[in-house]
Amino acid sequence: TPFFGHRGFLDFRSLYLDEYRDRLFIGGKDTLYSLRLDQIYWPPLPGQKEECFQKGKDPMSECANYIRVLHPFNRTHLLACGTGAFHPVCTFIYVGHRGEHVFSLDSVSVESGRGKCPHEPNRSFASTFIGGELYTGLTADFLGRDSVIFRTMGHRSALRTDMDQRLLNGPKFVAAYLIPDNDDRDNDKVYFFFTEKAAESDGKGRAIFSRVGRICVNDAGGQRVLVNKWSTFNKARLVCSVPGPDGIDTYFDELEDVFLLKTKEGKNPEVYALFSTISNVFQGFAVCVYRMADIWEVFNGPYAHKDGPDHQWAAYEGKVPYPRPGVCPSKTTNQPSRQYGSTKDYPDEVLHFARAHPLMYKPIYSLHRQPVLVKTNLQYRLRQIVVDRVEAEDGKYDVMFIGTDAGTVLKVIALQKGNFVAAEEVILEELQVRVPMFSSRVGVAQVKLHQCETYGTACAECCLARDPYCAWDGISCTRYQPYGKRRFRRQDIRNGNPVHQCLDQNLTVDDFDSAEEKVVYGTEHNSTFLECIPKSPQATVQWFVQRTQDELRDQVKTDERIMKMEQGLLFRRLFRQDAGTYYCKTLEHGFTQTVTKIMLEVIENEQLEQVFQREQEEELPRLPCLVPDPRLPHGQRVWFKDIMHLIGYANLHRVEEYCERVWCSGDRQRRKGKPVKSKNMFDGGKKGRGKQHSERNRMPRQAVAT
Repeated sequence: TPFFGHRGFLDFRSLYLDEYRDRLFIGGKDTLYSLRLDQIYWPPLPGQKEECFQKGKDPMSECANYIRVLHPFNRTHLLACGTGAFHPVCTFIYVGHRGEHVFSLDSVSVESGRGKCPHEPNRSFASTFIGGELYTGLTADFLGRDSVIFRTMGHRSALRTDMDQRLLNGPKFVAAYLIPDNDDRDNDKVYFFFTEKAAESDGKGRAIFSRVGRICVNDAGGQRVLVNKWSTFNKARLVCSVPGPDGIDTYFDELEDVFLLKTKEGKNPEVYALFSTISNVFQGFAVCVYRMADIWEVFNGPYAHKDGPDHQWAAYEGKVPYPRPGVCPSKTTNQPSRQYGSTKDYPDEVLHFARAHPLMYKPIYSLHRQPVLVKTNLQYRLRQIVVDRVEAEDGKYDVMFIGTDAGTVLKVIALQKGNFVAAEEVILEELQVRVPMFSSRVGVAQVKLHQCETYGTACAECCLARDPYCAWDGISCTRYQPYGKRRFRRQDIRNGNPVHQCLDQNLTVDDFDSAEEKVVYGTEHNSTFLECIPKSPQATVQWFVQRTQDELRDQVKTDERIMKMEQGLLFRRLFRQDAGTYYCKTLEHGFTQTVTKIMLEVIENEQLEQVFQREQEEELPRLPCLVPDPRLPHGQRVWFKDIMHLIGYANLHRVEEYCERVWCSGDRQRRKGKPVKSKNMFDGGKKGRGKQHSERNRMPRQAVAT
């Protein structure tokens, strides 16, 4: 169910799902919501909106308080920060204990949010709240020039990155996570994922690379060098590329979103990253997966070094000071002769080295050195990714939910069969979210993880769906429960083989006449489209035709005139000999079924001419081939636009004249109280389910009798 806010336009900027209280908190424009639909109004302070406008900002879209930070502070409060009409502000929201439903803003606790929240509503930003301290990656000034990673709040002094382009060079922050190295809490680090201008691109202009940077949670800065500055900051390049011929890879360098897939044990999570290309040649998106072991290996490897502006980047081969720059002060760094209880105890040479060598030399490659998902030349953009690890009968599978800017969510799994083979992408569903744009800020919608009941009524159909959430239980396609009491379960995600899984079940016999018949009318020499949408995106579609009842069924031969499209069969120019019964059959893993059966009737030109030649007569005729179908509900007919698609736009003026005589004359007779003769030009059923093509002449809608 979508939620659009109390004003019909939510304009949300931050979300926090509180599973402890079973509530969803939403930060919007001047407003905080707590679903179950409570809200807190939190506009800018008096005078801030006017000052924002005077400084040249848009009073409608920028001079408001967009809440961009929402984190749990303790068991009873949330930390919330907003842009405050370019005066960032923070406060605490009282949400009560579990079971209570209270929601109030503490106006006394409102304080400056500088360094905690960006000034602008749309500026890239990432934050995480750890141990009472807020870690943020943002631009901290009004003009958006001071790119910085901050640590604020808590009992320790604030820390930030030094103002040095070697550290951060125009970054776009995407995500921030606490990821422990091991059981030693002194080694905990915060990882920031971002995209920035690459200093090491060497002659490639303003190249953009994606990065992961990290800092120690117990970093305290230096004593003489890097005072109140991070002393453990390192960064490395994230590589997501498709291997190409002659060793030339296609790189996806623009980081769009990151999801940290945590394990039940809480150790060694996997990083799912969504990338896009910045190429002018084509638009593409890719999902790459990174193991923490590979990330740690790069950060433990050589540093990038450059002797001067005319030299190439290389691995640093000199002596690395101790403690190793980027390492947290812990039990491993202490020596009998020298104790390093804090970064303030680090020698100056360590801090100088860290400041001069923030970049690691080796990049971080994704699992198997290739993406698990690649999409190119789409009509929409991929924006966000969420991953759920699902236990199925034959193993565990990571189900990706990818949000687009077209109001849809792709539900995808990637099947890896071998260490060096490209993953098989299986699109399970394309979910249409009932808000105008899923990744827009108009509203929030809830999407089901699974809809097993939509996968048909046969064991084979459930098996072919290859959805880890679903299995055939002997009666229907239902939610798979790994530890359920029902022992009878049929599921084959990796291979989707219904013959092997459903041999003793309702496999459904392939029958040409099993599908319900539809009637489609097309006019000679016009274009006509026969719709067929397979139940599985992985199925192969075949078309067969039977001209007359006495003839055998033949496979439809496609050419430039008859084209097999993703959604059906397109006749670019229809001939009278094309009339017949068309069967759309799908084949997948040895399972064949008839999806659609369509009777195509061709209206010949002579019939249309006969209609228009006789339109001046007092008795207006009906086309003999389009008499009312007795199976249709009384009064059901196609509408004017369907008629126009049917007979072609070349006869537009004649059709308008005809329809005016048919319907307008009938209205005049009704007003005079006279009986009206049946003068319906066409009677038929509803339109097919297919999407209307943007080019009318290439893919017209049909008058379909069902």
